[in-house]
Amino acid sequence: MPISLGELAERFDCELIGDPDVVIDGVGSLTNAGSNDLSFLSGSAFKKQLSSTQAAAVILCADDADDAPGTALINDNPYACYARMAAVICPPPVYEPGAHASSVVAATATVAKTAHIAANAIVEDGATIGDSSYIGPGTVVGPGCVVGKDCRLHANVTFVRDVVTGDRCIFHSGSVVGADGFGNAMTPDGWVKVPQVGGVRIGNDVEIGSSTTVDCGAIDDTIIANGVRLDNQIQIGHNVHLGEHTAIAASAAVAGSTHIGDRCLLAGLVGVAGHVKICDDVTIQGKGMVSKDITEPGVYASNFPVEDARTWNRRVAIFRRLDTLLSRVSKLEKKSK
Repeated sequence: MPISLGELAERFDCELIGDPDVVIDGVGSLTNAGSNDLSFLSGSAFKKQLSSTQAAAVILCADDADDAPGTALINDNPYACYARMAAVICPPPVYEPGAHASSVVAATATVAKTAHIAANAIVEDGATIGDSSYIGPGTVVGPGCVVGKDCRLHANVTFVRDVVTGDRCIFHSGSVVGADGFGNAMTPDGWVKVPQVGGVRIGNDVEIGSSTTVDCGAIDDTIIANGVRLDNQIQIGHNVHLGEHTAIAASAAVAGSTHIGDRCLLAGLVGVAGHVKICDDVTIQGKGMVSKDITEPGVYASNFPVEDARTWNRRVAIFRRLDTLLSRVSKLEKKSK
């Protein structure tokens, strides 16, 4: 949507350097932005691209204002400011209210008049769809599920049953919420499935990525609090509790009955064992494995960065000999006393 820089500056509390009548109708990176695009600088690594950018305007912080090649918007948090402006310049599609002829909506379901039910979507018994929400093609909203206001369930999302969301949530294609958790009891005759009877409770402004799964609770509910962000291909086990504004990157896995606090960050491929508690404001770096409670805020890591194979193999060989080496050192220490 075309909008003037003056309006953007006023709406998002920026200092404007340049012509307020310049009209923006797109966004782009510093290297690829065109003459009508808005871009941003966030991080010194990209500062060298400022001098050659063709962007109509760049959002940057006050410390970088002197390096701006032309028109600039000054803000303390350029990246967040860009995100808000981009949402205005490039708004999501608007869909006409109503249900497509090929969709199936149960007689006992409640669908707001302003909601959109796309082709081949299914809304099952007792489900509720809130005002202005979008249910994408092939998506299934199972029995007893409640979708809040202004939510977007993209194509082929599955809410299995008893999933309740807040407002303004986004679920990307292929995500599955409310499937059974991994509950099995061993007997002499083999495994016995433990019924998974809990639901999933999701707060406001939550976003869940493609092919991510959030299991229902075994007895009580799985809880995803306000503002949580889950990337693609993540596994959230049954009865997990994710605190407000926690974010988890791709391919991470959180086992059942784990409690993760507010504002935590889990990087890609992180694994968290079951029944673990992580306090607020914890960052786990990539490939980290959490097997016990974390009670102090901070940054934690347990991964091994990749290195030359011969060096790694030599270190593995040393590791395998640690018991022998420790025994020899102990004997030497005893002799030296």
